[in-house]
Amino acid sequence: MTATTTVPDLGRYRAEFPIFRQTRYLNSCSLGALSRRSRARVEEFLEVWESRGAAAWYDTWLPALERLRAAYGRIIGAPAGAVALHSCISAALSAAAESLDYSRRPRVVTTELDFPTLPYQWLAKADRGVELIVLRSPDGVSVPLELFEGAVDERTALVATSHVFFTSGAIQPIQELARLTHDRGALLLVDGYQATGQIPVDVGALEVDFYCSGGLKWLLGGSGIAFLYVAPRLAGRLRPGITGWFAHAGPFRFDPYRLELAEDGRRFELGTPGMAAVYAQLGGLEVIEEIGVAALRAVTSALTEDLIGAAEALGLRPRVASNPAKRSGIVTLPRRDPAADVRRLQALGFVVDARPGHLRVSPYFYNVPEDHRALLEYLRRDDA
Repeated sequence: MTATTTVPDLGRYRAEFPIFRQTRYLNSCSLGALSRRSRARVEEFLEVWESRGAAAWYDTWLPALERLRAAYGRIIGAPAGAVALHSCISAALSAAAESLDYSRRPRVVTTELDFPTLPYQWLAKADRGVELIVLRSPDGVSVPLELFEGAVDERTALVATSHVFFTSGAIQPIQELARLTHDRGALLLVDGYQATGQIPVDVGALEVDFYCSGGLKWLLGGSGIAFLYVAPRLAGRLRPGITGWFAHAGPFRFDPYRLELAEDGRRFELGTPGMAAVYAQLGGLEVIEEIGVAALRAVTSALTEDLIGAAEALGLRPRVASNPAKRSGIVTLPRRDPAADVRRLQALGFVVDARPGHLRVSPYFYNVPEDHRALLEYLRRDDA
């Protein structure tokens, strides 16, 4: 944020999220707050289920899946056909990981700041000869490109890392990382769970090969719904080693003799999506698209910088990227006993989270500065 940046006024949206009637919610990086629109969408699904049952599949629920693929595509700048729906990031990662040939390129590179779902996916393949390289962070905030340069070589099949680190909120230079990776003949998979919704994403401009995210956090969709983007240049020539009937080019042919995968990203899907989660996500995305991710980024950045400045003024030493342009809406504060802090703050009406050695605070567009300032004041009193 610069001094000349205009920050939109999104205060009217706070009433869209009833949780603020009883709490100061500052934990969107764990779970986005429930909107009235998501609740209404889920109730719509339940009413259709109650009144029509399976008759709703063909004219109502399958079209809802198409709407969701298209909406996810708009959020990341991708065509709907490049988006595969999943129940969680682990399922999306599995579909991507099982489409690669590790025989000549057995190495996968990730970092210690990535969410463990990433390294676990390839640690599980060690008995198949897959070698996982976990890059260490020199400062606990980010991983310099030079460390990737030293690790990615002709043996590397994939770099799998985060757009925004869940540990520090630092934004990675994905476009530069994609070029570095591709120059060495490897592919790039990006976990965007902590990015989509709070920062603009254009997978075409970023030149990524795979990009996964979902509704749990900044996309306001709750649990049970995620997606995998596969670059169109790759989708038709990769064949996942795990699959399901939604990946079939003609799933309703029910042909047990021939697996004919869809030609686009849908070949990376598995089984029947959970429709309640789909509807909750459609409601959340309605809010996100109505506001626009650029506006969300401006408001969240302003809140984040105010939080950082206020914390520093109290001597709390937030652990964040040194460059404000590389910061997201995740601020970690070193604490002696963050789990105890979370319990005390919850009793006072605050919802935040703990990570090893740190209290994690994540303002979003529905917050106001008074939310985090009041929280910091309670921390100051505890430390006095």
